[in-house]
Amino acid sequence: MPGIDVFVPPSPKRWMIATTSVINRVAMLRGVPRLRDLWPFSLIPGIRGISDVRVIDLPEKDLLRLKSVCGQGKATFIAPSHPEFFTDWMIDKELLWRAAPMAASWATHGVVNGMGGLMQRFWLANNLIAQIPGNTDAARRYSVEWAAKGHGVLLHPEGAVGWHNDYVARLLPGAVEMAAAALQLGAASQADFRAFVVPVVWKLVFLKDAEPGLQKEAGYVERSLGLASGNGKSSAERVFDIYDALILREFRKYDLTTSRTASLRHRQAALIEILSQMLAEALGPTSPRESGVQDLLRAARRWLRESRSPEKTHRAEVKELADDLARLLRLGSFAFESKDITQEQVAEHLKRLRNDYCVGSLRDSINRFLPRPVAPRRAIIRVAEPIEITKSRPNTDEALIELRNRLQFELDAINEDLRREGAFRTQVNLFHRPD
Repeated sequence: MPGIDVFVPPSPKRWMIATTSVINRVAMLRGVPRLRDLWPFSLIPGIRGISDVRVIDLPEKDLLRLKSVCGQGKATFIAPSHPEFFTDWMIDKELLWRAAPMAASWATHGVVNGMGGLMQRFWLANNLIAQIPGNTDAARRYSVEWAAKGHGVLLHPEGAVGWHNDYVARLLPGAVEMAAAALQLGAASQADFRAFVVPVVWKLVFLKDAEPGLQKEAGYVERSLGLASGNGKSSAERVFDIYDALILREFRKYDLTTSRTASLRHRQAALIEILSQMLAEALGPTSPRESGVQDLLRAARRWLRESRSPEKTHRAEVKELADDLARLLRLGSFAFESKDITQEQVAEHLKRLRNDYCVGSLRDSINRFLPRPVAPRRAIIRVAEPIEITKSRPNTDEALIELRNRLQFELDAINEDLRREGAFRTQVNLFHRPD
């Protein structure tokens, strides 16, 4: 088998895609009706769907909107929001099976190439494209050529999962850039060839009160991280206390002091600024000192991939600073904005905490690849108006702004409908503290 950082072109097989689509619908999403709620069957993965998404809410008009821009004579790049790991591909796969069965999907190289030769062949047969960090040229070429054939390509413009289902993060330009390249390729042989980027959002909502499950998961995180038990508090309070304790722990780790009267947001911002300065100094001349913290992190990752420095302690220092800074940044501004917090948002905090901080045990390793929800859910999927990429409008920045606006607009509309329905169970959001 080639190395994990070697791109191998997918070899899509329709029978494999069809078979796994059926299995995905039952074992990964919905589970087996009746049995999925009966003990001990409810404990068996596949009987209770691993992602426990029992309802797929996809209106026919949205499905037709996506189908209308897929097919021969069109290069279509499908750009979904990216709120949750594992469930992402399961919902994406269900959507593609309904609208564009032979579409390719981007995935991290750790999934496609990092699970052994047999699993690599399985993923390639399902038309997964391995994203190789620092070297995406081959993946881009395959995507452009495949899209130009009319099959479509799906990739998440937010990049990595952030575990925030109500907020669209900063977008990466890949989908827009590849759509423009596919337009050029297709138009060379077909004058009326067209290219699209299609914004898709999905929102996960619990179908019942999830507080018992949230309490159980909060307790596991507290024990795993050696923190005081929050028994007797709400799940929202426990999540806040966990983050508060972890940020104070980071201050102590770097021999820094902070005021306990300062808000968690202010302490987090101060720590981010200090670690950014330390990381810039550790990188030396290669540091993008005038750029933002995200550019600094990208420079650190690139340095770790490419540097041949023999000083192991220096490499370890850069890696530790970059890892700590990245974890701090994943608690984004979205966490502090609202006075109330939903059970879904509490669940996202817990999954982010488990992914970022709980490591070392087999249970934690399994959870990183197969995060289980604490209660059954409904997936609300909406397809926004596609963005057509034309020769007269090739501006990537403008297209990205429009793509993010359409994604966020659809999410906000879904949440507005859910609030009117009274679908949310909320608690006081302790992260929100007006300055």
